[in-house]
Amino acid sequence: MGCCNRRCGLIAGAVFGALVTILGGILIPVGDMIIEETVKKEAVIEPGTIAYDNWAAAGVKVYRQFWFFDVQNPSEVEQGAKPVLVEKGPYTYGTRFLAKENVTFLLNDTVSFLLPQGAIFEPSMSVGPEEDIISCLNLGVAGAYSLLPHNVLELLISANKASLFQKRTVRELLWGYKDPLLFGMQMGLFSPYNGTYDGYYNVFTGKDDITKVSKIDMYRGNRLKLHLQKSHCFSPSDASSFAPFLDKETPLYFFSSDICRSVSASYEQTVDLKGIDVYRYSLLPSTLASPVVNPDNRCFCKNMQTTKNCTLAGVLELSVCQQGAPVYISLPHFLLGSDILKESVVGLNPHPENHKTFLDVEPITGFTLNFAKRIQVNMMYGPSDVVKLFKNISDYMILPVVWMNETATLDDETADMFKNELLGRINMLDIIQKVLLGAGAAIFVLCLIFYCFARRSHKRSKTV
Repeated sequence: MGCCNRRCGLIAGAVFGALVTILGGILIPVGDMIIEETVKKEAVIEPGTIAYDNWAAAGVKVYRQFWFFDVQNPSEVEQGAKPVLVEKGPYTYGTRFLAKENVTFLLNDTVSFLLPQGAIFEPSMSVGPEEDIISCLNLGVAGAYSLLPHNVLELLISANKASLFQKRTVRELLWGYKDPLLFGMQMGLFSPYNGTYDGYYNVFTGKDDITKVSKIDMYRGNRLKLHLQKSHCFSPSDASSFAPFLDKETPLYFFSSDICRSVSASYEQTVDLKGIDVYRYSLLPSTLASPVVNPDNRCFCKNMQTTKNCTLAGVLELSVCQQGAPVYISLPHFLLGSDILKESVVGLNPHPENHKTFLDVEPITGFTLNFAKRIQVNMMYGPSDVVKLFKNISDYMILPVVWMNETATLDDETADMFKNELLGRINMLDIIQKVLLGAGAAIFVLCLIFYCFARRSHKRSKTV
């Protein structure tokens, strides 16, 4: 009787183990559904979600670091010599420290807002004060070269005794100064900034369709009345987040107001960011390819002479959103640019790790947790039969002026919150699934083994 009870107990244990294993197996699709619904709920931009809390507030600190190209031989360049450049920087400013304003939820599953701009100098993160002097291209002369008739420009240059190069402080070059050549017009590489807005945005909340979260429905900037590049038949994101459950094979598209267009980034590698696995995406080479290679860039090729009949790679002409000024955007040190760009000056040393633009995105939620947006501002000048200042210039020159690294990463407190409140739940459910599967399978197998031993022992005892 006792032997029978023991065998019955082992059979019951095996059945129990099988049931636990089945329960663990059932929890896999059920758990995946729970995870998916939880992530989708928290990724929507609406009050009460993790996405909204991080989106609406100023959030993590964003820094803009500037490196200037100091021209070492300005007099020789005016005589036709190749410019010799020395990089000076970084000069660092805290930015994006102001929360979004006029946040308004609309009926078409979108939310509109204004993005205020501000900049606070960070001396401890800079190589010197804002009063440091930089020898660089005369912004007024370079701007007027393309905007004014050359006979008028010659009169202005003669009257003001202007040179092709000038010495200005960091603050003046970045945030503006009154240019005497252009009758006191405000000139600056990134002005206006403090007290202004990056623009009016209207983005999808993702409530009705999570695949649209953070995608831009409309953008109206200070320099553009209305501009949204949709050359790939997609709506780019504002880069703060993307649709959850990323696919490594699918590029990410986002809009950058600095270059007035949308760009694409491809998966590069998986990296560990404060204990969180993130996908690193970097710009596709086609983003800055010549229009011959990437026809979508044709609208950024306006000057056939400067761009060598649109065969020049690595630069985008931004006169369309810079009020006609001859501004060209590239990656720092002309990374991914045509050799002729790098060979036209002395002192450039492009390096992918230091000069590429990248985003680190958490693949389950689609949240951007770390990024480095790196762009270089270049200005153009060239030969002229009328302006004496350019009489020794034999060819068109796209000269680097400054490059910027806008960067931010989540702090330790935010990382812990992210891991505990969202990833913690997902990991806990995953652990429960594995424990049930493992424990159930172990109980089932052990009970079967002991049952076989018990049955064999029972047969032997009968034989004896």
